Amino acid sequence: MTQTLRRRPAQRRSAERVERMLDECALLLDEAGYDALTTKEVARRAGVPIGTFYQFFPDKQGLVRALAWRNLEAFLQRISERIPSAGLGHWTGLVDLAVDEFVAMKRATPGFGAVDFGAVLTGPDGARWTLDDTQENNVVVAERLRVLTRELLGAPAGPGLDRALLVAVEAADAVLKLAFQAAPAGDPELIAECKQLVRRYLADHLP
Repeated sequence: MTQTLRRRPAQRRSAERVERMLDECALLLDEAGYDALTTKEVARRAGVPIGTFYQFFPDKQGLVRALAWRNLEAFLQRISERIPSAGLGHWTGLVDLAVDEFVAMKRATPGFGAVDFGAVLTGPDGARWTLDDTQENNVVVAERLRVLTRELLGAPAGPGLDRALLVAVEAADAVLKLAFQAAPAGDPELIAECKQLVRRYLADHLP
């Protein structure tokens, strides 16, 4: 997330202010949506001067981008923390765990429903925001999952695995979008279908 900031907080107080602004951004997205999100309101609710906001974020697009990165880092951290106690005997268990963590964040994490890992948002000015200016959101997510998969499972490196993980992320993203369009908490049958789809597809690419 720090790579999206204008400057990195040097003190604990500054870091806490940044987190408060991101927290309020997430809450406002849930309460009123992206169009109603303003830098002035985020700063007011976070209890910081508007000048402090602009020390760390260039505009509200930059704020939303930083929130997307925070969501992605939190998702990966949740997976890493659960693996030691999950008793995974096979890589398919990691698929289920990742989907379950995404669903849990979608249901309970403020702002996640609007942004998750950098969903493209279009405002009145037509601007678009993603995790990275040069790559699609899912390319960035697949790359981070590739690193995690190699570290935790010793999966073979190579373009074949890279491509397979990108396809799996794209497929999971599409099916989970359907699941949350069908039901506010996510349609359980579609969530189960998502897991099955990804497991079966990756079976041709992972041992």
